[in-house]
Amino acid sequence: MSRAAVLGAGSWGTAFAKVLADAGNDVTLWARRPAVAAAIRERHGNPDYLPALRLPTAVTATVDPREALDEAELVVIAIPSQTLRLNLGEWARYLKPDATLVSLMKGVELGTLKRMSEVIAEAAGVEPERVAVVTGPNLAPEIAAEQPAATVVACTDTDRATRVQKAIATRYLRPYTNDDVIGCELGGAVKNAIALACGMADALGFGDNTKATLITRGLAETARLGVALGADPLTFAGLAGLGDLVATCSSPLSRNRTFGEHLGRGETLEQAQAATRYTAEGVKSCLAIRDLANKHGVEMPITEQVERVCHEGLDPRVAVGTLMSREPKSE
Repeated sequence: MSRAAVLGAGSWGTAFAKVLADAGNDVTLWARRPAVAAAIRERHGNPDYLPALRLPTAVTATVDPREALDEAELVVIAIPSQTLRLNLGEWARYLKPDATLVSLMKGVELGTLKRMSEVIAEAAGVEPERVAVVTGPNLAPEIAAEQPAATVVACTDTDRATRVQKAIATRYLRPYTNDDVIGCELGGAVKNAIALACGMADALGFGDNTKATLITRGLAETARLGVALGADPLTFAGLAGLGDLVATCSSPLSRNRTFGEHLGRGETLEQAQAATRYTAEGVKSCLAIRDLANKHGVEMPITEQVERVCHEGLDPRVAVGTLMSREPKSE
C-alpha cells in the first residue's frame, strides 16, 4: 500500500483517486475549491464533476497542497495543462525526495512547446525518469462506473513504470507499461484537436465516413509528428494512440468532441466555453501542436484547420472545403 496524492479534483482526478483507493492505496485529493474538498471528505462524493460516484473511505481531500503531498510516494497531477508550470513550481518544495510524479494531463505547453512530462521535470526540478504518464482511452465517467478499460503507464524508468502499474491495477482497469513517453504523450495531446474536428463534423451533419476519415488521417498526422520527435511509430497503433483517439472522437462523454459540436453549430469560442463550462484541452493545445509541427516541418492539415476555427474565427464549412481541396497524394 502506498500513500498517494492527486492534485486536481476534476472528473479525471476524482475518478483516478478512486482507482488508486480501489487498488489499495491511501489517497488525498487536492481541490482548488473548499466546497469540493468538503464534499469529498464529508459525503465521499464530488457532485460538481461526478455526481453518481461514491468514493471509497480511503480517499480524503484538502485545499492545502502541503497536506496533500505530505509523505506521498505517488504524486498524480490532474490540472489544466497550461496551469501546470506555475502551480507545480509552488508545490515542488513539498515533494518527497524520491516521489514518483504521474501526469494525467494531455497537452503541449504554449510558448515552450514542451510535453507535460518535460514541464513537470523542469518545474519540480526532478530527473525525467521520475516522471510517468498515464494515458489511453480513459473517459472519467466510465472509469468511475467501473466499466472495463485499459490504460498505459509510460516512463523511461521501466521499474518505476511497473510500480505505478501495480499501484493502479484493479478489476476494472488494466494498465500496460511502455517506455515511449514521447509517443504516448503526443497521442494524448493531438487526439484532442482531432476530436474537436469530429465534433464539428457531427454538428455539420456529416456521417461515419467523414468521422472515420478524420480519425485515420488524424492518426497519420499524430504519427508523423511523433516520428519527427523520436517516438516509436508502433505506439500510435496502441492504447495511447488509436485507442485514445477513437474514444475521444466517438464518445458524447468527450469534452473536446462536445466542444467541437458547439463550434460546428456556429458558436464562437467564447459562446462554446460558456455553454460547456469546462476545459477542452484541445482548444489551447492545437496552437502549440501547430507550432511544434511547423518547427519540425511536419504537415498537420486537420490540426491546422482546427486551430483556424478555434482562434481565427474560420467557418468550419470553409475548413472542410480547404481539407478536401488539398493536392491529391498517395496514402
